[in-house]
Amino acid sequence: MRILIVEDDSALRSSLVTQFSAAGFNVDSAADGEEAMYCGREYPLDLAIIDLGLPKLPGMEVIRRLRAEGKSFPVLILTARDQWQDKVEGLQAGADDYVVKPFHFPEVLARVQALLRRATGWTQSVMQAGPIALDTRTQTVTVSGTSVELTGFEYLVLEHLMYRAGEIVSKTDLIERLYAQDYDRESNTIEVFIGRLRRKLDPEDTYRPIETLRGRGYRFTLERKAAQLGST
Repeated sequence: MRILIVEDDSALRSSLVTQFSAAGFNVDSAADGEEAMYCGREYPLDLAIIDLGLPKLPGMEVIRRLRAEGKSFPVLILTARDQWQDKVEGLQAGADDYVVKPFHFPEVLARVQALLRRATGWTQSVMQAGPIALDTRTQTVTVSGTSVELTGFEYLVLEHLMYRAGEIVSKTDLIERLYAQDYDRESNTIEVFIGRLRRKLDPEDTYRPIETLRGRGYRFTLERKAAQLGST
C-alpha cells in the first residue's frame, strides 16, 4: 500500500518513513503543504498522514483542498495540537482519524491499518476469503489453517489484491503502490510474484484465487467471509 507522510520536522519525517517502510509500505513524504498537494494530486495514494502545523500551506487547508478535489483516500492527522476544537475542525475538514504527539508508532500503525481496512470494506485485521486468511498485524498467511511462507513482496502483492477483492488491479497500479518511482515498469517481476502466489496458495489449482485478465490486470476472486464485510 502506498502512503504519504507530510511532516515538517525532518527527524520525525525520516523516522516515520523508515518505520512504515519496514512495515511493508511504499512511502512518499513531503515537508510542507504545497509539496503535499502535489503528492496528493499526482500519486495513487492509499492513505495520507498529515501534520497540521506545516509551512507554506497549513495541514488543515491541505486536507480541505484534497477533499474539494475529490481525493477520497483516508487521512490521519498527526499533530501536537491536543485541543478538542482542533480535533473537531480536523474531522470536519475531511480527516478520518486524529493522533496527538507524542505517540507510539505501533498505535499509529494500527490506526493506519484500520483506516485502510475500513476504506476497502474489511472489518477485521485478519482478512479471510475462501480458505485464505491474511493477518495484517503479523503479516502472515494461512490456507485452510496451514501457514504459507511468502516473501515480503509476495505478501504485499497478495495484501493489495485482497484489500481490493473482486476489483481489477492493473500491473501499473500494483507497481505504483509497491515500488519506488524509479522502478522499471516494463519488468515482469509482478508476473513472477503472481505465479509464485498461485503455486503457494493453490498448488492443486483448486481455488484459483487470482485471475489474470489479459491486458487489464489481476483480480482476487474468492468471496470474503460474511463476518469480514463492512460498509465502504
